This record gives sequence, structure tokens and C-alpha cells, in this order.
Amino acid sequence: MNQVDYLRISLIDRCNFRCQYCMPEGVELDYILKQQLLTDEELLTLIKEVFIPVGFNRFRLTGGEPLLRPRVVDLVSAIATLPQTQDLSMTTNGFLLAPMAQNLYNAGLRRINISLDSLDPDTFNQIIGNQGRSRWQQVWHGIQAAHHVGFNPLKLNVVVIPGVNDHEILDLAALTIDKQWHVRFIEFMPIGNVDLFGVRGWVSSADLRQQIRDRWGLTESQVRGFGPAEVFKIPGAKGTLGFISQMSECFCDRCNRMRLSADGWLRPCLLNETGQIDLKTALRSGTSTTQLQEQVRHLLAMKPEINFKGRDSGIVGTYTRTMSQIGG
Repeated sequence: MNQVDYLRISLIDRCNFRCQYCMPEGVELDYILKQQLLTDEELLTLIKEVFIPVGFNRFRLTGGEPLLRPRVVDLVSAIATLPQTQDLSMTTNGFLLAPMAQNLYNAGLRRINISLDSLDPDTFNQIIGNQGRSRWQQVWHGIQAAHHVGFNPLKLNVVVIPGVNDHEILDLAALTIDKQWHVRFIEFMPIGNVDLFGVRGWVSSADLRQQIRDRWGLTESQVRGFGPAEVFKIPGAKGTLGFISQMSECFCDRCNRMRLSADGWLRPCLLNETGQIDLKTALRSGTSTTQLQEQVRHLLAMKPEINFKGRDSGIVGTYTRTMSQIGG
């Protein structure tokens, strides 16, 4: 396996959207109480005294919606200025981004992923579960602001849902032609949510690539990120196209990450709940950070087995948390 040096950090489990694939319709969400969230101080202690010493140096801030976290710019600055931080990025739905983009950039954030599942406002509203005022335009403003400020790479995440937005693949891919934007097509992962879009609730990356190849041609890109995306580009395009194929093509052997929930649970595998550690409770009960380091090292040693054990349970089983509560 790759060296595991990348930590996805959920800052908050709340979100101002309710996307179908992230917060299943009809599911009552028990949001984490404020006092149960890791405080800024606790999170920074874990990063500096536990995660960095055992080899983590790349961090991604997620949610829920991370821009809902109070004082998020200060937190970005604190992580970005650590000398051991080699990479700091964020995934956001972009709704609150426009007025915050410059401050986030000034604080040291350089890479950002923005969810954009449709270019059609009505389809977009359907996906995000919004029954009121359209939010597409404000998200688009956030994307434009991030581009203007200079985030590079600026990635747009597209969860492809058959019968909902799969007819927009070429329009979304075309965003990479004239701008140095990087569109990432993600196969829908039915985490404990297998009935949401029927028996075949996902479209394979191979099918998407063929559509794009038939229209413009498609070549492998020399650009490689830190994640599981296979990267291609339309000939002559400024940006790239990535395909994250967790359903059709197992990439467990290339996994380089763990996930920390907003309430301090360290999760070694997205598709498997085995081996999670409650770091917050341990920290608050007085467990030393040296002891926590040893627990994390032990989990790192177990991760290869955990990755391949019961992978399908995430597809057909019952999860104790939704994707929004895990942190994606």
C-alpha cells in the first residue's frame, strides 16, 4: 500500500444543503452537540502531537460544510503555518465561499474542491434537496471567486447519478477546455443507501470516459494528484478530467488516507467501520498524546487488512453514520 500520510478532517457535521447521496431523504440526523465537537485547540493538539509525529503531513478540511465552522479562517491559518504541513486543502459546497475566498487564500489555503453536480439550476436544486430559493447561482459565484483569487488547482466534484445528471457529462467536461479547472467525476457510492437510485445507482467511469472520448478524444494526463482519481484530459484543454471509480474499480491498494470525524473518531476506511478510535474521549480523559500516537500507529499497521475486509458492507450494509457525518 501507499504510505498513509493524508488525513481528511471533518470540521462540522452540519450542512446548509441536504444532498440525496450524502444525507438520505427520510433519515433523521442527530447532529453532534457543540460540546461534543473537537475544539480548535483539541484538533490542533491532535494534528501537532499525534498525527504529524506518526507521519501525516497532508490535510483536507471537510464537513458537513466546513465553512459553517466558526473561526474557520483562523483554523486554516493555524494548520497552514505548521512547518510540517506539506499540503492543505478543503472540500466545500461553495455556497458561502464567495465572500470568504480571499481570506481563506490569505490564511494559506491553496487547493479547493467545490461540489457542482449540475449546471442546470433545477437539477441542482433537486440534488441538494432544496425546495425553496435556487442556490445554484451563489455556488457559481463561489467558484468564480475561487478562480479569481487564484486557487490552483481548482477542482469541481461531480457525483454522477443515472437519470438525474448523467446527461450533463459533456457540458461539465467542457468546463476544462478554456479554464484551468479540474472536473472530477465520482461514482455514486451508496453508503448504507443501496435503494436510493435503484439496482444500478451508479454510472461507471469507463462509460463516462467513452462518452467524452467519442466527442473530443481523451488522453492520459501527466498531472497526478494525491488521491485515487485517474486523470485524463481533452486534447488541447487547459484543465483535466479525473475519474474516481470506487464502485467499478477497487483502489484499496492505493489508499493513502484516514478520516477524522468532527467529534474525534479516527476512521481508517470509508467503506468499513472496523477499527475506529475515539480520540476525543481519550484526549479529554487524560490519555497522553504519546499513548494516542501508539494507538494510531497500531491502526496504521492494521489498515491494509481493514481496507480489503468487508469492502461490500458499505454498499449493502447498515452504517451508523451518513456520508455527511463521516466527512466524505
